[in-house]
Amino acid sequence: MSSSLIQLLVLAAIAVFLIVKLKSVLGSRDGFERPPQPLEDAEPRARKRDFEVIEGGQDRDITDHVPDGSPAAKALAAMKLAEPGFSVTEFLNGARGAYEWILMAFEKGKLDDIVPLLSKDVYDSFQAVVDAREQEGLIVEAKFVGLRELALQDATFDRDTREAEVTVRFGGELTSVIRNRVGEVVEGSPTEIKRQRDVWTFARKMGGDDPNWQLVATGE
Repeated sequence: MSSSLIQLLVLAAIAVFLIVKLKSVLGSRDGFERPPQPLEDAEPRARKRDFEVIEGGQDRDITDHVPDGSPAAKALAAMKLAEPGFSVTEFLNGARGAYEWILMAFEKGKLDDIVPLLSKDVYDSFQAVVDAREQEGLIVEAKFVGLRELALQDATFDRDTREAEVTVRFGGELTSVIRNRVGEVVEGSPTEIKRQRDVWTFARKMGGDDPNWQLVATGE
């Protein structure tokens, strides 16, 4: 037997050995077996299932402030339909600043600074109090300390006129001193913190050009 034939037989034996070894390690695949899904495709699909959002779910911007399904919640939802950019949370943040601004302007008798924020009826009632204090020669020194309560109490919406009203409950803290013409303290204390509770209603036409809400009613 020639040396070349012996070499061929040796190589063939090695090839058969390698084929058998690979089949034992890798296994076999049937002709109809589904190919494995690439990892880059499978992983995003799994993540999508984990974070899938059900349409028609609760609007947390509303349900964080009023009960789901309540008349107030339905009114707020209607406001959002009339003006998609409206946010209840942002409104309340604005109401927080408006409360301090309006309250301090009233206490100090400087209503000209807040005319755009007041309806005519509220302005007239505030001005009557300011005028009465001036006639008696009384001066109010007030300082806003902080807000201990802020809650949305009610909301209504007229679909025909697009008029929206939101009622907010405030719990403010301030120092207030009333002095007479000669500077004597008539009421209050510069160091004693006074707690004040107010229920204010703001109104605005949704979808209009004017983004400002007006204070249309006050109460306790």
